[in-house]
Amino acid sequence: MNKGLLPILRDAIAAIAAMAAAGCSTQGQVDPDVMQIATTPLTCSNKAECDLCWQRAQTWVASHSKYEVEAATDTLIQTAGPDGGKRALAYQITRTPNPDGTATIGFAAHCDGSLGCKPNPREAGADFKQYVRGRAAGTQGTDAKPSQPASIAMHPEALQGQPAAPSAGAAASQ
Repeated sequence: MNKGLLPILRDAIAAIAAMAAAGCSTQGQVDPDVMQIATTPLTCSNKAECDLCWQRAQTWVASHSKYEVEAATDTLIQTAGPDGGKRALAYQITRTPNPDGTATIGFAAHCDGSLGCKPNPREAGADFKQYVRGRAAGTQGTDAKPSQPASIAMHPEALQGQPAAPSAGAAASQ
């Protein structure tokens, strides 16, 4: 090989490695505001409100999942998947009654992609919860009023310490 090309090749390889390292350093990071929305429990206060939330949950899953809905009952919405090696999210949504008469709607999303999930499970969770609460994505912190009663709100306990974001390819469950 021509000795004049070696420094050029070495520099090109170093530049590619630096770009790859920079890309990896931000992969999997989630905006703190999105993280707070994603990890805040979703609760409803009575049957009518919970039924409305559950209907919205079914609509969101049906319109966002790349996989078919396999189960849709009064307490579970579950899609097929994830398929081996795919980045698409599979969803499992639960509705659990609480002793005080309220209910909690849980969200779990996971994929089987070695390069991580697309979309990020935490971002999908935040979008899901905003939709079920009646808020459009990205309206957190604005003057936009939710179309749902305030009781479909952020649970106060969730405002304390937040868990770290899962690594790429990991499941998110809220």
